[in-house]
Amino acid sequence: MMGVTKILYKNTNLSYYDEGKGNTLVFLHGFLENSNMWNYYLDYFSQKYRVIAIDLLGHGESGCIGYVHTMEDMADAVFAIISSLNLKKVTLIGHSMGGYVSLAFGELYPDYVKKIVLVSSSTRADSAERKINRDRALDVIKKNSDLFVTMAINNTFLEDAKITHAKEVEQHLETALKISKQGILAAVEGMKSRNDREILLHFAPYPIKMIIGRLDPVLSLNEVTKEIENTETELIVINSGHLPQIEAKEELLEALKTSLK
Repeated sequence: MMGVTKILYKNTNLSYYDEGKGNTLVFLHGFLENSNMWNYYLDYFSQKYRVIAIDLLGHGESGCIGYVHTMEDMADAVFAIISSLNLKKVTLIGHSMGGYVSLAFGELYPDYVKKIVLVSSSTRADSAERKINRDRALDVIKKNSDLFVTMAINNTFLEDAKITHAKEVEQHLETALKISKQGILAAVEGMKSRNDREILLHFAPYPIKMIIGRLDPVLSLNEVTKEIENTETELIVINSGHLPQIEAKEELLEALKTSLK
């Protein structure tokens, strides 16, 4: 895999991969992940595009800047990297939390966005019920973050995937267990308090595409279908759960290729 680059940002490091030439794709991982989640796709797309994969605040090799990392904080960190590379227009590909960050970026820095592709993600804010669940999660993390991480990863995967992709699931858990307690708490707080950005589906000056797993246990296909009603948003449904990078690697690649056309 390509080498990692770090820049200093607000007294901490931001870490990212940068490879290839051409139009720029910026890959943003989800909660409890890091930029390595995209390795397979970076290898493929770097043959035709410039690909950048960022470790979001408190994840991977990027440090924490506070006790809450709002989606705007994370988007500002992404912008710091894009600015340092003098990039003008990028396509953002965000998985789950990375999708929330892509939308925050799209709202804050619309002139820099060519397109947004949301993978297993939504423009909507947390429901009241979801916020209660986030508060419960925060309590568990404070007491025993490893227990929370193990439960969260277990609940994210479909039962079949835990068997057919046992090795990758195990690696994913190992990655997640390396994230600091502060990084986990700050991200959960940030997701809980995030703004609703459904309006972007109607009025954004750039296209938004969505890829969703038919069996996603975190974000239901039904919800997403309602969300994009009466919009120009293209939706691609694939046979996976919440983590198609592991559960439906090739199908996600085809969906991304279609979304980038």
